Amino acid sequence: MSEAKNLLIVGVGSIGERHLRCFQSTGQANVSVCETNGELREQIAQRYGVAKTYEDLREALADSHDAAVIATPAHLHIPMAISLAEAGMHLLIEKPLSIRAEGVDTLAGELTRRNLQAEVAYVLRHHPALRAMRDAICEGRFGRPVELVAVCGQHFPTYRPAYREIYYTDRATGGGAVQDALTHSMNAGQWLVGPVDRLVADAAHQVLDGVNVEDTVHVIARHGDLLASYSLNQHQAPNELVITVACEQGTCRFELHRHRWAWMTQPDTPWQEEIVTGLERDDLFIAQAKAFLELIDGRAEPTCSLQEGAQTLRTNLAVLASVDGGMWKRTHIE
Repeated sequence: MSEAKNLLIVGVGSIGERHLRCFQSTGQANVSVCETNGELREQIAQRYGVAKTYEDLREALADSHDAAVIATPAHLHIPMAISLAEAGMHLLIEKPLSIRAEGVDTLAGELTRRNLQAEVAYVLRHHPALRAMRDAICEGRFGRPVELVAVCGQHFPTYRPAYREIYYTDRATGGGAVQDALTHSMNAGQWLVGPVDRLVADAAHQVLDGVNVEDTVHVIARHGDLLASYSLNQHQAPNELVITVACEQGTCRFELHRHRWAWMTQPDTPWQEEIVTGLERDDLFIAQAKAFLELIDGRAEPTCSLQEGAQTLRTNLAVLASVDGGMWKRTHIE
């Protein structure tokens, strides 16, 4: 086993705290924390026994770290990532990569110049069932994929009761259903069948109290010749995500809420299935933490590379532009 890495967690709100807890659980990271909220910083330090904390990024940059996890609101990701890369740190950047295209190429250049690794934290890529389904698709087990349908929903206030007081309230900080939640489904879809080339979208604020951003989204997309649709809402009672890929010689389906994937190759036959048992929510983040540590140790490839994260960023921006303009959009940076 390699020597433990000195890891800086930047931002310890809900997702930052989860990263801290999961990296600690690997036993391969000495974790420190950078958090501007003094009360929260002290609470987290005491809760997890963090010996070293920083009030701001400039203070943290004065010390030496091997890597950093950026878990701040999305509009801060790229400027922080560039500063951290300039200080020689490998990067795990929370999704979405950003809320705009500016700075991504600068970050990529800095990483290349310093021979640093970076990936974007789309944690669904660590789900064993989704990984197994992707392997089957990539191996051609069901023939050529021709259609993808992704349907997702949950009661957001149950899982993020403070949604009215955080980044979620404004697109400019990464808020709204497109950047907060739909981005997971669309990143997973692109991992399964390739990048989105063009799309048209509709979205609206339908239910959630205390905010004006969209909480319901529908997207029709083209991944090359493959047709796709994505729908999501953040107010229904069921907490579920289903991604179905129809191929020329069979259909396969991932169900996050059941931790399973299934397939059918003949009409009117039962689904064949593989179920992952005993999986807890932290398990995906622990797997992500281990994979990142292997990446920076030179023993693995990025699970979601900066380039793939940038492609999903372009998709997010195209969805928002289509919602605002009511037209088909291509997923290039304008």
